[in-house]
Amino acid sequence: MRTVRPTRRRTPADRPRRPVPSRLPPRDVLRLGAVGLRARRARVVLSALGIAIGIATMVAVVGLSHSSKADLMARLDRLGTNLLTAETGKDWDGNVVKLPKSAVAMVERIGPVQHASATGYVDVRIRRSDAVPEERTAAVSAQAARTDLLSALGAEVARGVWLDRAGERLPVTVLGAIAAERLGVAAPGEKIMMGDRYVVVVGILRPVELVPQLDRVALVGFPAAERYFGFDGHPSMIFERSPDHTVEEVRAVLARSISPGSEGYIKVSRPSDALAAKAATDKGLTTLMLGLGAVALLVGGVGVANTMVISVLERRQEIGLRRALGATRSAIRTQFLMESLLLSALGGASGALLGTAATYGFALAQDWRPVVPPWSLAAGFSATLLIGVLAGLYPAVRASRLHPTVALNAA
Repeated sequence: MRTVRPTRRRTPADRPRRPVPSRLPPRDVLRLGAVGLRARRARVVLSALGIAIGIATMVAVVGLSHSSKADLMARLDRLGTNLLTAETGKDWDGNVVKLPKSAVAMVERIGPVQHASATGYVDVRIRRSDAVPEERTAAVSAQAARTDLLSALGAEVARGVWLDRAGERLPVTVLGAIAAERLGVAAPGEKIMMGDRYVVVVGILRPVELVPQLDRVALVGFPAAERYFGFDGHPSMIFERSPDHTVEEVRAVLARSISPGSEGYIKVSRPSDALAAKAATDKGLTTLMLGLGAVALLVGGVGVANTMVISVLERRQEIGLRRALGATRSAIRTQFLMESLLLSALGGASGALLGTAATYGFALAQDWRPVVPPWSLAAGFSATLLIGVLAGLYPAVRASRLHPTVALNAA
């Protein structure tokens, strides 16, 4: 008699397991993507060039903007932002309102004022010599100056000496940098014509950055201007320095202190504001150039996408073979996304190097301190990776959807 054994119920552990596709480790994915790029080097270089141009433009624009700003801030620190100027204006009838001869003394009575000086317009023609017609003045004017003018402006003499207590009474002059160039005066000791009188050049100034109009004038002492050239002794511009925290307070009372009752005709300004306005202008230009760099980067991304689409079309048999051997759609997508990322990263790294080199080269040529903010490099490289993902997404998805049979039969 046969013994019937009881049947055992199947459990989930007894069911056959479906094979789990293997996954490529990140190192192999990176190597596979690099192999795809090395097979088409010329195309890769041309595609990466668009990305490189965009990133180089953006890095260079940011770097040069920061280098220029750093140089500007250094100049402001050196020159100071506490200089105020007050100059004469015209009344309602068009007549010039003269400043009082005691204007400097009145400014010095303002509590916070540390330095005060003045210049005055001298109505006399300046020529290189008496052989030059009077109407040819070389666009150089004459002004009377006090001996303490340089200390108030923080200006310096490039060659020769400044006017002292003796020199301000003699027929001698100190030329601004541009005035010396226009008159053809290379060194102190030469003579020029002021009106119908020869005067000796005793000094040549360095460029006065805060008051550039002084670069185009010939300066003589107040007593000499009154004695030899008919100067009336009234200053035309006052220069004043006070501590930084008191500048606005002094500015509010400066015109009224100089000429009570006529303060509405006196123009008070702060020369350092012109440098600050230049910084604002540079910021607008930087924004424009960053926009152009972004457009170049976008064009580079389109080039990367085009390259990847063509790569998918050319490599259909390779894709079909890998799919037939067990590669999943995810593996195919990852492969082509990695190629796109590597292509963009190559362009981004090259662009960052080119932009940094351009920044250093131009900044050093302008005697600036080169500044390339680290965030600009990080932002540029991050942008290239984002471009790489977006540009490679469609080609990668398209490659992963190719049927193995169709891909292997492709010509």
